[in-house]
Amino acid sequence: MPRLGYSWGDTDAERTATYPCDRLIAEPHQTCHRAIDVDAPAPLVWRWLCQLRAAPYSYDWIDNRGRRSPRELTPGLDDLAVGQRAVVIFEVANFERDRSITLYAPHSIFGELALSYCVAPSAPDRSRITVRLIVRYPGKWRVMRHVPPIGDLVMMRKQLRTLKRYAERDYAARSTSA
Repeated sequence: MPRLGYSWGDTDAERTATYPCDRLIAEPHQTCHRAIDVDAPAPLVWRWLCQLRAAPYSYDWIDNRGRRSPRELTPGLDDLAVGQRAVVIFEVANFERDRSITLYAPHSIFGELALSYCVAPSAPDRSRITVRLIVRYPGKWRVMRHVPPIGDLVMMRKQLRTLKRYAERDYAARSTSA
């Protein structure tokens, strides 16, 4: 059974799966999982994940310096390349179009961070986002490995719900105009 703060919306199988971020940090101090179902096709959901290059999509007043995250898809943000900036402190470490985006922050104030956002179709017009976040704390911060990552849970839950809302809105608009 997952511990408080380490898991939200995910399944046992998703927690035991291998993610692209696993190759970036050896022996992480913490591993967190988040997941959400989305009533939109995986390629559209992936486009919304690419928007993380522009903004964090959680609480803008906290983690986007008060700037509003874009409410519409920004053309070109899905043209990913390794090394591009994303979610303020990360860079794109690797990606697989329409499937996953892995971000990495080797020297953040929180330590070494890596996370993979994966999207998989669950039906022709539905998909699922799963996220694994791994952390390796720097020397004096290693005590943090014993502190549940509640703050991240709050922020990423908001982020995933926001991305879900926009993908579903866009899909519904396409479906009614077709």
